[in-house]
Amino acid sequence: MTHRGLLYHDVAGFLSATVPFVRSAVENGDPVLVALPGHNLDLLRDALAGDRGRVDFADMTVTGRNPGRIIPGLLLRYAAEHPGKRVWFVGEPVWPGRSSVEYPACAAHEALVNTVFEGRDATFLCPYDASLLTSSAIADAWRTHPVMIDHGVRVPSPSFGDPVTTAGDFNIPLPPPPASATVLDYRRVPDLVRVRDLVRRQAGLVLTGDRLEEMILAAHELAANTIKHTTGPGRIAVWTEPGLFACQVDDTGHITDPLAGRVPPHPMLPSGRGLLLVNQICDLVRIHTGPSGTSIRTHLLT
Repeated sequence: MTHRGLLYHDVAGFLSATVPFVRSAVENGDPVLVALPGHNLDLLRDALAGDRGRVDFADMTVTGRNPGRIIPGLLLRYAAEHPGKRVWFVGEPVWPGRSSVEYPACAAHEALVNTVFEGRDATFLCPYDASLLTSSAIADAWRTHPVMIDHGVRVPSPSFGDPVTTAGDFNIPLPPPPASATVLDYRRVPDLVRVRDLVRRQAGLVLTGDRLEEMILAAHELAANTIKHTTGPGRIAVWTEPGLFACQVDDTGHITDPLAGRVPPHPMLPSGRGLLLVNQICDLVRIHTGPSGTSIRTHLLT
């Protein structure tokens, strides 16, 4: 596996690195997936006009809106669709429009790509807009990529470290739910009915149809995990913010696997799919876990 970060400072620098990368994959006859936020997606698609039929494109603001969905729902799925072949990815999960609430999940994703694809036949190029991103985001790019490209120069990253340890650095506490949030404590399986009813009432004010049912399902899965994997009670808080519905579950459990919810479990295992499902459903999943308990916050855009 090759995982390179690209610092670009303008459109010319972005295209001068990404176009040859994609064309190398095409010339080798290998599958290549380009997943970028809208403007850069259009730029690269136009620059590759003659190769479009041999390149797969995805809008990262849609398929990768939730960073926790990128590995299972985009990268691993694409690799599985091309068994026995080297797969190439251009992916930009960190773009200037990402919020401060989203960012830790983005950075953890970039670190964990190294673990998930270790030993696999895959090549990644991850662009970072050095003209607009914060200095801390650029520093994190150096930490999460073994090799960086800056002004056309490819260098080993001196700050790249153990990916799991680095991902753990982004396991930071969540901001507390607002005082206006509606809160419910639960402990037993029968309480799941109350959890679902609460979410249906509150989310139904801003969500409809499939989106409402998805929010109810996500909350149910998180609360069910509390009941199954912990001995203490759980608490669910729900509220609305401009443009989204939020749900947070707090319990006494401790998630020890940093890849939980990001890698599908073995088909023979009877459990381990709840958090994976939540990642597929929601537009954001943030987790803070430690020995004293776990908080999981989910967002669905309205």
